[in-house]
Amino acid sequence: MAGTRKRWRDLNAGQKAGTVVLGMVQFTLLGLALADIRRRPESEINGSKALWTALSFVNFIGPLAYFLFGRKRGVVPGVA
Repeated sequence: MAGTRKRWRDLNAGQKAGTVVLGMVQFTLLGLALADIRRRPESEINGSKALWTALSFVNFIGPLAYFLFGRKRGVVPGVA
């Protein structure tokens, strides 16, 4: 499919709005995941903080995987 790549100016208003919304969702998920990794002690995370920090930068899948699999269940951060 050579030559089918669209440029920003080729998108209609709905496509541009969708792209912006998805970008905002991605950055929100990334920010929430990174903030949670930073404030949570390593003992409350499955795996290492460095690994989950790196994986969080994988679009959508990284932050969602952290929230689903990276945090230990039944643990409230900061409560002993």
